[in-house]
Amino acid sequence: RSREFVADADGASIAGSPHGLASALQKLEYYSKQIPLHQPNPAMNNLFIIEPFLGRGFNALGRLFATHPPTQERIRALMEG
Repeated sequence: RSREFVADADGASIAGSPHGLASALQKLEYYSKQIPLHQPNPAMNNLFIIEPFLGRGFNALGRLFATHPPTQERIRALMEG
């Protein structure tokens, strides 16, 4: 899961600011909750930018098996950066 943090930091460095990427992550998180997946396949989880199968929140069990860190943690890491 740490590769997302590295990719986020590299993207912010290339862009010159973390604000655009943080905004994009927030939008992806919002829309992922609005548009349901039809016939979700957990084998494709690594193709997503955000965690697609946990619904509205990360519980302890969900965090254990998640392939992506929570979006808010990624945004916080970007802004602290």
